Amino acid sequence: MLIGLDIGTSGARALAIDLDGNVLATAVEEYPLETPRPGWTEQDPERWWAASQAVLRRVASQLESPPMALGLTGQMHGAVFLDNSGKVIRPALLWNDQRTARQCEAIDQKVGGKRLLEITGNGAITGFQAPKILWLRDEEPDAYRSVRHVLLPKDFVRFRLTGDLATDASDASGTLLLDLRTRAWSTDVLDRLEIPIEWLPTVHEGPDVTGQVASKVAGALGMPAGLTVAAGGGDNAAAAIGSGVVEAGQVSASIGTSGVVFAPSKTPVIDPQGRIQSFCHAVPGLYHV
Repeated sequence: MLIGLDIGTSGARALAIDLDGNVLATAVEEYPLETPRPGWTEQDPERWWAASQAVLRRVASQLESPPMALGLTGQMHGAVFLDNSGKVIRPALLWNDQRTARQCEAIDQKVGGKRLLEITGNGAITGFQAPKILWLRDEEPDAYRSVRHVLLPKDFVRFRLTGDLATDASDASGTLLLDLRTRAWSTDVLDRLEIPIEWLPTVHEGPDVTGQVASKVAGALGMPAGLTVAAGGGDNAAAAIGSGVVEAGQVSASIGTSGVVFAPSKTPVIDPQGRIQSFCHAVPGLYHV
């Protein structure tokens, strides 16, 4: 059997399925969304971790045999800042945070709006991760000086589970820092924005194994030590796979905290005017708008 773990905007969700796709167990644990100022949205990453532990324990308690592997998904675009010891520096800035308009203008100036679209498939908008990193540098310089790692939400939970600093191409393509065509971090964009590539996790394809559940946490979760952990995908890419939307010509629509129309493609589809967003799919070699 397999376990899926979703780090959503409103809560963590876990489920176990057998190899035929039948749901064997589910659990949900909610956590709050903080709005310290109008237009700002934050969450404490440690709440994600606490909720993840809770739902994994509840699912594990319902299973008759140990799982084979665990996959991760979650809200995209957020920024989790860690220091050299792996501790959270400040609350995470989320995908729906709107504080970074000035930093988006700076990205357009430093990279060039047209070039940014060509490399990343997207224009500079407030939701993405890159402007959040620049905001921290501009507005909280003491915190910025402590940064050694920047992770996406699901990948912070991966770090707590396995100790690995890793992500997948679908989630990474929502940062404004990934070269969409090579599915690797863009040294061009990073250099122009003066963001150290060493801060970023290793990029994998969705099915890749990124690590194993560490023995120090496995027992508390009711999981076997060494349980395989897959790279997974951003929430929309993972939902599309679960819906069977894995080929060009298919389309899905989802309505949750946000609404998304999702269509896979064999190659990147980039709108010169930036009216649509283009990402890597969690299916290796595929893309989506």
